Amino acid sequence: MTTRSETVDTPAGQARITWHTARAAKAVLALGHGAGGGIEARDLQALAAALPAHGCTVALVEQPWRVAGKKVAAAPKVLDEGWRALWPALAEPGLPVVAGGRSAGARVACRTAAGLGAAGVLALAFPLHPPGKPEKSRAEELLEAGRPTLVLQGGRDPFGRPEEFPAGEYELVEVAHGDHGFAVPKKADLTQDEALAVITGAVAPWLARLLG
Repeated sequence: MTTRSETVDTPAGQARITWHTARAAKAVLALGHGAGGGIEARDLQALAAALPAHGCTVALVEQPWRVAGKKVAAAPKVLDEGWRALWPALAEPGLPVVAGGRSAGARVACRTAAGLGAAGVLALAFPLHPPGKPEKSRAEELLEAGRPTLVLQGGRDPFGRPEEFPAGEYELVEVAHGDHGFAVPKKADLTQDEALAVITGAVAPWLARLLG
């Protein structure tokens, strides 16, 4: 695996892509971050470390607001605009591109995947609703992604526990005891490393099935 970064101009400002490139890659998995953090998130880093060995290049995408050092995420429309603008850079290797991300980044992937021709969608910690407000559901974004979709959700995620998700044309894998950042309590019957292994262990075979 080799690693490199590049900046991409978008209407919302400069975005940054950090490439974790697989040898003889068969696909690119593009992953955006959430509204409360960046590409240092444990799930994004775990996937970037694990998937190149399975023939998948991982592209960790930093939205312009984050690159500019701002503390507050841009509006959804601006996030989508930035994601669409950097898509040609993600597709430049000439491989199928799977759109993905965690939390707000998962929402961006769902909203834009069909229009961009993504091969699939990986939704990590999809924020089904704001904490304590299940009536404000964002399920429509997930259900209308229009592409094969895998959701990884923490068992105690306040933004939506696995059992709250509606039936639909997607796969859902629970990360037991995980919160919105997939952190697990020390008293849980699995370690933090084991929780992350659930994620990488679900995504790698899903990508293999998706891409044939």
